[in-house]
Amino acid sequence: MIEALSGEGSFVCLRISTGREVKSLMPFFKVENLAISFGGLRALNDISFEIAQGEIYAIIGPNGAGKTTLFNCINGIYRPDRGKVWFKGEPVLGKKPDRVARMGIARTFQNIELFNNMNTMDNIMLGRHLYLKTGLFHGAFMWGRRSFAGKEEIRHRRKVEEIIDLLDLHAVRDKFVGGLPYGTQKVIELGRALALEPELLLLDEPCAGMNSEEKQDMIFWIKDIQDELGVTILLIEHDMNMVMDISDRILAINFGSPITEGTPEDVRKHPDVLKAYLGEEEDIGYAA
Repeated sequence: MIEALSGEGSFVCLRISTGREVKSLMPFFKVENLAISFGGLRALNDISFEIAQGEIYAIIGPNGAGKTTLFNCINGIYRPDRGKVWFKGEPVLGKKPDRVARMGIARTFQNIELFNNMNTMDNIMLGRHLYLKTGLFHGAFMWGRRSFAGKEEIRHRRKVEEIIDLLDLHAVRDKFVGGLPYGTQKVIELGRALALEPELLLLDEPCAGMNSEEKQDMIFWIKDIQDELGVTILLIEHDMNMVMDISDRILAINFGSPITEGTPEDVRKHPDVLKAYLGEEEDIGYAA
């Protein structure tokens, strides 16, 4: 249940009841009337939603519905034809991906984007690049642990070790990621996104290609990221078990247009959502 309490414009205080607890949260991310076309194909058409800080907000829809295109518009890969995106009161659109990351927005990708010839530690360390202050000269002459570059390296590696602890990646810490199972690589990519210390984390199908045990682990880690790190999560996922289990609210879209928005239970039973997924009005239940 979502109850508006006070406020105006993009910043309306909401009370969100998840069934487990009730929190008063301030929406700090907003998408307004976002639209983009490729040639004559309308990929997104007037997509609007708000996310409160600390929320897990899911976007669902059949293949080709425009979900990943939405992420690409948010983090600066695509420039939409119209619409606005706000993060903590600041406009997001028009910024390059590195500037969006500096605002506190990180993402994972539907297809894994890791360096196969680097180990787990080094892949996650890449997520710290925004915080590195050592220039080329100091980096080339890193004389010992007490040098500026040495101290900075130690500080960032400690942060990466915390992420390895959180995601239970000790066993693969020093292994090349190219030889690791697909599910493990997905977790490493999640770790690299966390290395940016985001306030908003965009997860593009985090459970894709995973077996049942790996999916349960991913659900556990996402909840930990929300509860322990206080990160707000915007999630794209086809696994309805996962979406219904962890989401506070869901937006369903199809052919680039919104269908409905609401609690997991409301969205699951919405007739237009059932038609989009099954072509008929049957309860989709918790099918993967």
